[in-house]
Amino acid sequence: MYLTAEKKQELFAKHGKTQTDTGSAEGQIALFTFRINHLTEHLKENKKDHSTRRALIRLVGKRRSLLDYLIKKDIERYRAIIKELKLRK
Repeated sequence: MYLTAEKKQELFAKHGKTQTDTGSAEGQIALFTFRINHLTEHLKENKKDHSTRRALIRLVGKRRSLLDYLIKKDIERYRAIIKELKLRK
C-alpha cells in the first residue's frame, strides 16, 4: 500500500500541530496533497481508469474547500501551508 500508518504519522507530525493531530486543516491538506500526487502518477500510466479519476477530482475539491476555510479563518496559516507544500491557487 502506498500510504502506511508511519507515512501518515510523519505527514501529521510535519504539518499538523502534533503527531496525533489528524483533525487540523494543515494536516488534512498535507494528506490530501500526498494522495493527489499518488493518484496523478497512477492516472498517467492508466488513462482509462475513470473511477480513480473521479476519486482524484473529489480529493482536489476537498482540499480546495479546506484551503478556502483557512483563507477565511487565518490567512497566515494558509500562506504557510501553501509555501510548505508548494501549492498555488
